[in-house]
Amino acid sequence: MVLLEFLYHRGFFMDELICSEFKLGRRLLGCLPHGKDLITSIEDFCTVSDIKMATFSVIGAVSSATIGVYDQKQHVYVTFTENATMEIVNCIGNVSLKDKIPVIQSHIVLADEHGKIIGGHLFSETILFAGEIDLQEMTGKPLERVYDDNTGLMLWNLKR
Repeated sequence: MVLLEFLYHRGFFMDELICSEFKLGRRLLGCLPHGKDLITSIEDFCTVSDIKMATFSVIGAVSSATIGVYDQKQHVYVTFTENATMEIVNCIGNVSLKDKIPVIQSHIVLADEHGKIIGGHLFSETILFAGEIDLQEMTGKPLERVYDDNTGLMLWNLKR
């Protein structure tokens, strides 16, 4: 029993939720730049503003979008680009660090003029027509993204 307790507290049983706690930092509302890439705009803003951890949501419209879904068997993203004007129905994501640089992980749902919905993992080149961001900074030890052998994804390095 002592060995099981030791292993449990060292994180050897990964079938549970492991979390880090953060305090709220600045809350920032802003307009994203017309004609620019959505991801790059947010990452550049975070770098200049010294934001290492955050969550965000975006509303607005894009003139083109690159989105994808993760192929869980082959461990690669399958992406496609939609060159059309679309409304951002929902876009949420987070900011964390990879190699000490702020990176975005985000999902987006878009609608065309007929109400057809597409969505998935957000990629560059997704070009903004107009956008507004609501960004909530979090303070504490920033989470770093590291390669996860089980999934092939860059995930937060959360350890007990």
